[in-house]
Amino acid sequence: MPNERLRAALLQQGLTVAALAEFLDVDPKTVERWITKDRTPYRRHRYAVASRLKLDETYLWPEALSKEQITSVSDSEIVTVYPHRWSVPRDAWGRLFTDAENEIGILVYSGLFLAEDNGAQRILADRARAGVRVRVLLGDPDSPQVAERGADEGIGESMAAKIRNVLVLYKPLSAVENVEIRLHGTVLYNSIYFADDQVFVNTHVYGAPASNAPSWHLRKVPGGELVSTYLESFERVWEGAKPLQQGG
Repeated sequence: MPNERLRAALLQQGLTVAALAEFLDVDPKTVERWITKDRTPYRRHRYAVASRLKLDETYLWPEALSKEQITSVSDSEIVTVYPHRWSVPRDAWGRLFTDAENEIGILVYSGLFLAEDNGAQRILADRARAGVRVRVLLGDPDSPQVAERGADEGIGESMAAKIRNVLVLYKPLSAVENVEIRLHGTVLYNSIYFADDQVFVNTHVYGAPASNAPSWHLRKVPGGELVSTYLESFERVWEGAKPLQQGG
């Protein structure tokens, strides 16, 4: 069967077989066989193609890696595990966002600690002005999900109040080109902060504030699935969220 995923990816990005072959320094007929006969490339070529198309290797060639290999590679995506979010070094957040070249994403209920950090806000604004897409997802303060999270943490309406405070703090940032802010009403199992292929995941634990819950630093490795899982989750929440109204 033809590899329709690879064919579609090339069409979507306006990339010809000849152009991809030139990029990889291989014969165009080799690339044709990858598509028409679903031949599996050598691993170095799979990595290069996935990187060029900005897609996961396992999406383009689902059978290329065994379950054991995927598990092993995914384990390699874990850079550091912190017992609490507050134990993440402050400069680690700055490095995460400063290194972004394409996009930054933040998915939280309030993320007040970050909004109160003037240095972090300056970095986000600077990266946006440099052409990096910056997307921020905050909990809808009027949603039942935010009310429930406030009850879970034992702070009641303070959760919604924190979000409204963050909206005020982010007003200057929201006016910067390439910055988008939306409100979501989802049950948030984790807070997600990413910059290109690096992700900080702050787990949520019942009865504990997010600052006291574990956090993971992940970095995308070709063939791994941890980072992809969280980035896909971010996109699903983004699609269902409502844009912040000007002056809102």
